[in-house]
Amino acid sequence: MLRIHRNLPTLKRATTHSHHHGHEPQRVLREVAAACEDRGLRLTPLRQRVFELIAEQPKPVKAYDLLDRLRGERNGAAPPTVYRALDFLLEHGFIHKLESVNAYTTCHHPSERHSVPFFLCDVCAGATELCDPRVAELLVEQARQLGFLPEAQTLEVHGVCRQCRERDGGRKHA
Repeated sequence: MLRIHRNLPTLKRATTHSHHHGHEPQRVLREVAAACEDRGLRLTPLRQRVFELIAEQPKPVKAYDLLDRLRGERNGAAPPTVYRALDFLLEHGFIHKLESVNAYTTCHHPSERHSVPFFLCDVCAGATELCDPRVAELLVEQARQLGFLPEAQTLEVHGVCRQCRERDGGRKHA
C-alpha cells in the first residue's frame, strides 16, 4: 500500500530492494519502540501486543484474526480495541494496510516515513514490500502535473511469487 503523509519528509533515494514480511519481529519491534520514544508517542502494552501479533506472522493478518488471538490472552478484547491499536500503528507508519485483501503487515522500516508498493501473491498470500521511493515520487509528480492534490496512494500488484511458480513447476496460474 502506498500512502502519502502530509508531513512526509523528502524521500531519500535508496537502492531498490524488497522485504518479505513476517521476518525479524524483535528487530522491528525495537525500532518501533525507539521511534515512539523519539517522537514522544505512547506505545501502550496493547498497541505493542497488536504490533507483535502482526510482526510474528509470515503473511498479512486480518483484524478479526488479531482479535481472536487477543481474546485468548486478554479478557474484554473487542473490535474497537483492536481497531484503535491498528489506527495508531498505521498513523505512525509502523504497519501497512493491504487494502485489496483487507489485512495488515509490519513495516520493515518503521523509523522512516515512506510510501511503498506491495507485490501480493494470489497463491500463498505472501506480501513483499518494494522499498523503492521512485514509485511514489513518480505518482506524486504525475499528480502535480495534472494539478491533482493526492491524499493517499494504494499500489498493490497481484500475481504469483517466485516460490509458488517454482513449486508449481512454472505452470501459469489463473
